[in-house]
Amino acid sequence: MNILTLDGGGSKGIYTLGILNELEKLLNKPLHDHFDIVYGTSTGSIIASMIGLGYTIESIIKKYYELIPKIMNKNSAASKSAELKLQLEEEFGEKKFMEFLTGVAIVSMNYEREKPFIFKRNVEQAYRLKATFSPGFGATIAQAIQASCAAYPIFEKVLVKTENQGDILAVDGGFIANNPTLFAITDAKVALKEASNNVAILSLGTGNFIEKSMGWKSSFFKSLQFVQLFEKMLKASSSTTEILIDLNFSEIPLVRINETFNQPEYGTNFVETDVEKLKLLQRLGRESFERNEDKIKTLFKI
Repeated sequence: MNILTLDGGGSKGIYTLGILNELEKLLNKPLHDHFDIVYGTSTGSIIASMIGLGYTIESIIKKYYELIPKIMNKNSAASKSAELKLQLEEEFGEKKFMEFLTGVAIVSMNYEREKPFIFKRNVEQAYRLKATFSPGFGATIAQAIQASCAAYPIFEKVLVKTENQGDILAVDGGFIANNPTLFAITDAKVALKEASNNVAILSLGTGNFIEKSMGWKSSFFKSLQFVQLFEKMLKASSSTTEILIDLNFSEIPLVRINETFNQPEYGTNFVETDVEKLKLLQRLGRESFERNEDKIKTLFKI
């Protein structure tokens, strides 16, 4: 069983796409044909969904260069959320989870109950209540992504109307698992009963960079302290997952790519809109793939 997990990180998802573009070229086939499950948090949920619908990575990269400036240049939570909703609905329409070509899982958090709220395609990934399982809780792909990307208060919370749980107020999956790999491992071992040696996981972060001052843009931010705290929270969430996996599941074949770049010229943040900086992040992703290519070939027996 091949599993791909994709971290959150806003605009820095373009770094992840730099890695994935090289992987797709190496495999010489669409990624939905290689991976049995694709897990995504926040920006990772956008990439996961597009992979699950059969998009090539090159087409996702092109779409990201269109989406990022349109969304991240907005000056308030309301306007960012409205633009995100508009773009997702234009891209995905009313498509639902059964239209995915492989297993896709999207991570968000139930804000009111402070617990994971994970949209899944396959009933086999459910642990209980299988008789009333509904793919994606009956929500559209666009609604699930918007919930996963609702980095409150930078974006607004999202009310998701489900078929079997009522209305759920959801926020960004990064609050609960910016790196969704532990959820993927639990699905593989507990729900799907896969042996550890039958699982291969590629886990991709959005890179670690010197945080560029946001220096802008709206009275919405009383100070930059929350934005800095949010970045640190995402990094801490991902790092904690890495540590727990290493301590508890070291027997599972896994390659994690989430390199650190401390050079000042690479400084960025999760609302980056500068196209030249985005191109640089994509190139750094490509270079990260190069440094890890042999590990990936070994992982997938290429």
